[in-house]
Amino acid sequence: QVQLVESGGGSVQAGGSLRLSCSYSYREYYMGWFRQAPGKEREGVAVIRSAGSTLYVDSVKGRFTISQDNAKNTLYLQMNSLKPEDTAMYYCAAGRVFSLRAEYFGSWGQGTQVTVSS
Repeated sequence: QVQLVESGGGSVQAGGSLRLSCSYSYREYYMGWFRQAPGKEREGVAVIRSAGSTLYVDSVKGRFTISQDNAKNTLYLQMNSLKPEDTAMYYCAAGRVFSLRAEYFGSWGQGTQVTVSS
């Protein structure tokens, strides 16, 4: 199973930026970022395949960018123009289906908290 370790979360004001990083032990076919706010289901934010194609949930399109550095075994999520509704625990995940559905991802990191204040 892929080992995943996230970093880069924190607190920021609305309109600010954060970059999340995820170190992985080996590259799975599809890598993604998911988030879960208190009382809500886990939501797929962005997924990237090894060739570079990406998927984004509509609410982050134009604001978030997923990228990868395979030489460093690191996945990134650049988050700009952050909104209070982006507040959640963010998880890095690895899976074998190109989808934003969490059930297709079998390996998960421990999560990193992102808090956006208004």
